[in-house]
Amino acid sequence: MHRSRLTGKEVMLKGKKIVLGITGSIAAYKAAYLCRALIKKGAEVQVVMTPAAKEFITPVTLSALTQKPVVSEFFTANDGTWHSHVDLGLWADLMLIAPATAATIGKMANGIADNMLITTYLSMKAPVFVAPAMDLDMLAHPSTQHNLEKLRAYGNHIIEPATGHLASNLEGKGRMEEPDTIVTIVGATLAVAHNDNVAHNDHVAHDDNVAHNDKTLAKKKILLTAGPTYEKIDPVRFIGNFSSGKMGFALAETCAERGAEVVLIAGPVHLQAIHPNIRRIDVTSAEEMYHEAVKYFPKMDAAILCAAVADYQPAHYAAGKLKRQPGKSLTVELKPNPDIAAALGQMKTNKQTLIGFALETDKEWTNAREKLTRKNLDFIVLNSLNDEGAGFQGDTNKVSIIAANGTSETFPLKSKKEVAEDIVTRVL
Repeated sequence: MHRSRLTGKEVMLKGKKIVLGITGSIAAYKAAYLCRALIKKGAEVQVVMTPAAKEFITPVTLSALTQKPVVSEFFTANDGTWHSHVDLGLWADLMLIAPATAATIGKMANGIADNMLITTYLSMKAPVFVAPAMDLDMLAHPSTQHNLEKLRAYGNHIIEPATGHLASNLEGKGRMEEPDTIVTIVGATLAVAHNDNVAHNDHVAHDDNVAHNDKTLAKKKILLTAGPTYEKIDPVRFIGNFSSGKMGFALAETCAERGAEVVLIAGPVHLQAIHPNIRRIDVTSAEEMYHEAVKYFPKMDAAILCAAVADYQPAHYAAGKLKRQPGKSLTVELKPNPDIAAALGQMKTNKQTLIGFALETDKEWTNAREKLTRKNLDFIVLNSLNDEGAGFQGDTNKVSIIAANGTSETFPLKSKKEVAEDIVTRVL
């Protein structure tokens, strides 16, 4: 049986009863678009708002979109009608809290049931998805991260916020993910859960939007690095590269589709991990990526180091913006960054597989083989900027895979999703 593109995800939302929780964030305006997107997929939506959320978007707007009265208080003021959070928890097929403020996340994590939304969450029998929205410093604060970890441990699905312009006029991570992406993630998660519970005897046509039937990586734990690193010169400038992270994210999705639990350490990229088996950890610098990789690698069965990590960082960070001085050159002294691949190569046991990447511009095979040996890798994936369609930013790549035993295989130019399939099939 063959299924058309995206059909599986749309079917997963069709007829679903969804409690949409909205909290007091400027991103609450996106809830209107989110309602429309869910309803267009065939879902039935019941909105539950915190009192603060009504300061940002009116219940009238949301009621008009959902064709249901919005629930906000425990009782209706004029007649005392009780709104049962228990009934909502039993009615729903899933709960989606978007936007979720730091305050609401803290209350969810610690069971502080002081409003209708939290009592509904605590009564929920169905899967819960949480889309945080807040300023970058609030998101990065240890208390917020601790609360998010608690929610993950409870089994909640965290939809990572995006990076961009924030209400504070700062740039950083904290924007609620866009409604269409949230709908895609929710649908994909439900599709994966459905596929994991249903025995498949039929053939499912493979494309990059349908869960992969091959579960050969089930129970495996895979570490992946992706994207660039940024090495700060001063508060507004950095040393970086043109990596988009597309290759690393394609590899993460492919490993997860085949059943692996994936820890994805991502540099600053504008991409979203879709599969629920992917746990994403965002970093900025090479040192941050190094510490996370060293921390998680001992628990992994394999690691694929796809990130374009800066080899050097400024030796001195300027606390204030460096000013142009007419007629004078600016010299930035650089010092080496920690070598992630070499460190993991030294840590590697005979039960682990380590795969590196080599992007080269000259003496490609010689340089790649030298790197493979020097860093104690099991495989290295070579691509060259001399090959048209390969390298940074694009949607295609052309690679060769070289093994430590001396064998190699070269693949033609393909989409990065297809390249990811080739790499995972060959090395894992």
